[in-house]
Amino acid sequence: MLVLLDNGHGGLINGVYQTPGKRKDWGESGIIYEGEFNRSIVNGLIEKLTQLGINYVNIAPEYRDVSLSTRVNRANNYSGEDCFYLSIHSNAGGGQGSEVYTYYGESTSDQIATIWGEEFKKEFPNKPLRTDYSDGDLDKEANFYVLRKTWMPAILTENFFMDNFLEFSEILMTAEGRQKIINYHLNTILRVKNEIF
Repeated sequence: MLVLLDNGHGGLINGVYQTPGKRKDWGESGIIYEGEFNRSIVNGLIEKLTQLGINYVNIAPEYRDVSLSTRVNRANNYSGEDCFYLSIHSNAGGGQGSEVYTYYGESTSDQIATIWGEEFKKEFPNKPLRTDYSDGDLDKEANFYVLRKTWMPAILTENFFMDNFLEFSEILMTAEGRQKIINYHLNTILRVKNEIF
């Protein structure tokens, strides 16, 4: 199995954030750049996957903001292999908790998303898992470009809210919180490897 890792949005280059918006400034408490957070989680996954001998590709290793079409084209080069696409993000908009998205319809992506939700609840049993059971499973469905255009199972995760101060200060900006986020993504990958591929 091959994991295609997408650290959504750009990172920091010489201290300059590469993606307009996609940040939250909490003044004296600090600032979070979504692209930096995403890369932190992906880099933690890369370290663990390397130790475990699980194949992966970092779809966007650059720190500039790689276009969605480039990300998808790079991923689709691997579509002949047993692989899935994992796009990692942090949310905004005044909510709380985490959620996972797939494209419309029933597919292997839904199975992966369900595993992700189960692993999230193991790491954060007291935090909200934002779900939509209208089609019988926990994931939300959306027309996101990377979900619509990839040729393999794909999920997009939104991990807590940058604009929720408690989630910012207690989870997103702490080593312990980020490690737990890495853990539930890693455990998802391990289960997908054993249960699906």
